[in-house]
Amino acid sequence: MKVKYFPDTDTAYIEFKDGEVFETKEISENVYIDVDQQCNIVNMTIGRAIRFGGLGFSS
Repeated sequence: MKVKYFPDTDTAYIEFKDGEVFETKEISENVYIDVDQQCNIVNMTIGRAIRFGGLGFSS
């Protein structure tokens, strides 16, 4: 698993596994997941990660 944080947009990107993305699903206004053809999560994007995501990144 790899986690990247982009402070300029307050966005966190979490990569769970390597794989081809088949579809992107909106979980909520600020959370999106990309899944493969078997509906396994490939990665997740969290917008407003510090403000609403409760993630411990420092800005």
